[in-house]
Amino acid sequence: MSDWMGIVWLVVLLLINAFFVGAEFAVISARRSQIEPKADRGSKAAGLALKAMENASLMLAMCQLGITVCSLLILYVSEPSIHHLLEVPMHALGWSPQVISVVGYAVTLLLVTYLHVVFGEMMPKNASFSMPTRAVLLLAPPLVWIARVFKPIIWLLNAITNQMLRLMRVEPKAEANTAFTLDEVETIVETSKREGLLYDRTGALAKTFEFTNRTVGEVAIPTAEIVTLPQGATTADVEAAVREHGFSRYVVVDGDDEPVGYLHLKDVIDADDEQSALPVKQKRVRQLISVYSGSELEDAMQLMRSSGAHIAKSFDADGRTTGLLFLEDILEELVGEVRDATRRLS
Repeated sequence: MSDWMGIVWLVVLLLINAFFVGAEFAVISARRSQIEPKADRGSKAAGLALKAMENASLMLAMCQLGITVCSLLILYVSEPSIHHLLEVPMHALGWSPQVISVVGYAVTLLLVTYLHVVFGEMMPKNASFSMPTRAVLLLAPPLVWIARVFKPIIWLLNAITNQMLRLMRVEPKAEANTAFTLDEVETIVETSKREGLLYDRTGALAKTFEFTNRTVGEVAIPTAEIVTLPQGATTADVEAAVREHGFSRYVVVDGDDEPVGYLHLKDVIDADDEQSALPVKQKRVRQLISVYSGSELEDAMQLMRSSGAHIAKSFDADGRTTGLLFLEDILEELVGEVRDATRRLS
């Protein structure tokens, strides 16, 4: 093989090495949330990219095999060719064969190492990090097809690697991790805000993260602070409470001041003059649901939404009522103050 043909092979092997490096980093840095919508719209490249991400362990094995083979071939092919090309000017300088051999090998090694690191490693790696979605859509499809051709080899390599990891009590994963924990999402949001890429003028995002750590007991209102109505209250009593306090809902308590339900203004607003002096019928009193005071606030909200209740009774470990949880108080933890539509502004 001629010296110039060796240079051509050097360029080709550098490009192949760059492909495997770029594909490796694209598979592990791309986000599934960016690829799935494209796959759902029928993109074949996105579909193959998802397959690569779902079988990341095998894809990385293929990339490592390709990188290793290319690295070995680059030195094998390029060293003689570059060495021979460098001999001509060094002979013209009158250097001895021993000096030419040592200097030629050192220059060849430095040059090949530089080309391999910069063009075969760093550039494709940085490109994949800078645009992971575009990189994985471009590089994953051919990587998947190459992996199918060499599947027996990479399957064996991957199986041996996984077994070695298990011996060291490390459980290998086949799929790239594309999900974030709550703490990671909060960190991403805070970083984005500092960099000026995300704005949270209302504080809604910050309140969302705080909301996940809140419990029912921290938001529930003690029963002593609640405006209540006794069992047997009349429509006139409800109307009087609305005139005085302006709320649309009132908790009904029994003789022991234990909450047993609640009335909404619209439950009695259709009563005529004769009915206003009579006790509100029991069927019109809405039921309270019960939630443990130590429960997470988001779980309580889900329970209230599924049951259609706007008020819940909180209880402690001994079963004692500790307070009342209003749906608007939960919403205030997320969006700020929520005012009862019927309440007068003071």
